[in-house]
Amino acid sequence: MKQLSSIFQRIAIIGTIACSFSGVTSGNDWAQWRGPNRDGIANESGLLSTWPEEGPAITHRTKGLGSGMASVAIADGKLFTIGNIDKKTTLVCLNANDGSLVWKTPFTPDRGAANGTPTVDKETGLVYALSFDGVLVCCQVKTGGIVWQKNFTSDFGGKMESGWGYSESPLIDGERLLCTPGAPNAMVVALSKKTGTTEWSGNAPTGKLRGNDGAGYSSVVISNAAGRKQYVQLIGHGIVSYDAATGELLWNYDRVANTTANIPTPLVQGDYVFCSTGYGDGGTALLKVTADSNKKLSVTEVYYKDSKQLQNHHGGMIMIGDHVFMGHGHNNGFPACVEWKTGNDLWEKGRGAGSGSAAIVCADKKLFFRYQDGVMAMIDTDTKEYKLLGKFKLATHNGESWPHPVIVDGQMYIRDQDELVVYKLKK
Repeated sequence: MKQLSSIFQRIAIIGTIACSFSGVTSGNDWAQWRGPNRDGIANESGLLSTWPEEGPAITHRTKGLGSGMASVAIADGKLFTIGNIDKKTTLVCLNANDGSLVWKTPFTPDRGAANGTPTVDKETGLVYALSFDGVLVCCQVKTGGIVWQKNFTSDFGGKMESGWGYSESPLIDGERLLCTPGAPNAMVVALSKKTGTTEWSGNAPTGKLRGNDGAGYSSVVISNAAGRKQYVQLIGHGIVSYDAATGELLWNYDRVANTTANIPTPLVQGDYVFCSTGYGDGGTALLKVTADSNKKLSVTEVYYKDSKQLQNHHGGMIMIGDHVFMGHGHNNGFPACVEWKTGNDLWEKGRGAGSGSAAIVCADKKLFFRYQDGVMAMIDTDTKEYKLLGKFKLATHNGESWPHPVIVDGQMYIRDQDELVVYKLKK
C-alpha cells in the first residue's frame, strides 16, 4: 500500500489542464500551462515527419532544476520551471536557447514535490509559481525578485482533495490572476495580478456530491458558454463554473468526479465542456451549458462514459475540430481519437508505442505522446486510423516521464526531474 500511495501521489500532482484566453503570450511563446490558448496546441510548422531510430538531435542539456514534475513555460527567450533545490521550493529561470542559468529564487521550504507549471505575464514582466503546500509567489521576470506572496491555506483556509499537494498553474485574464485555494468560501479566487489583492472569492458547491472536498489537480480555463463569460475548473467534487465578473457559482457537475485525484484540465468549445478523470470511479462526460429566460445558467449531461469506456488519467486532452485526442485508461496512455460530440472512439484501442500514462502535445498537425516509461512517440492526427510516425527512447529517465512536453520554435523541451533535454524537431 505504501508503494501504491507513493505512485498515486506522484501521478496526482501532475494535473495540472481549450479556452478563449486574454493573451499573456504572442508568437510562438509558451508562457503558461498547455500553451498560448491552454489547449496543448503549439503554433509550429515544418517539423520532421519521421525520426531516426535514436531520435532527433539534442541541441542542449541542462542540470540543476531540482526535483519535481513541473513542465516549463517559455517567453521572450526565457524558460521558467519550478523544483525543489537544497530543501527549498525554487522558481528557476534559464536561457531557453542554451539552458544557461539566468536566476533562481527560493521562496518556501520544500514540503513536497513542486509540480505546477509557472505562468508568465509579458505585459507586466511578472511570473507566478505555486508550491506543493500552496504558497503562491509573484516574481519579476528580469531579476527573480519577489513582488508578493499568498498562502492558500493560511490566507484562504484552502485544502487539496487529497494530500499530494497543490499542482495548479494560475491563469492570467486581463488584470486578474485566477487560482484555486480549495476553501469552502474560496474554492476559486480572482486576485490582482500586480498586487495579489483579492477581487472576489467563489464558494464551493454544497450538498451530497461525488468526490472529495478541496481543490483538484487541474487548472482554470475560460468559457463563454450560453453567452456568459465564466471560469471553468475541475475540483475534488467535479466541474465547477464561476461568473468572471463576480465569482458567483453558476453551475456544477459531480458525476465525473473520482474519490482519489481529479486531474485533467477541461476542454471548452462553444456551449460545451468536455471533461475526464482517471482512477476506477472516474470517466468522461460532455456537458452543455444553457441559459433560461432570466439568464440563469444550468448544465445538462450530453453523455457520460465510465472509466472502462473512456478516461484520461493526467496526460491531458487535445481538441482539434470535432475530435479529441487523448491517452485512454488509468495508468495507461492508449491512443484515442474521440468524436467529442458523440463520445465514440474512432481508433482501435491498443497499447501504443510506450507504456504507462502519456503526456501529450500537438504541433504541425502531429501528436507527441510522452509515455511514462520514457518513450516519445509521434502520431498522425488522421481521425480514420492510428498511424505511428516515429518513436525513440528519451535521453534521460530520472523518474516517471510525466511532465508535459513543450514545443517552441522547432524545439521540444523535456523536463526530467533535475534535467532539461531539448530536441531539434525542425526539418
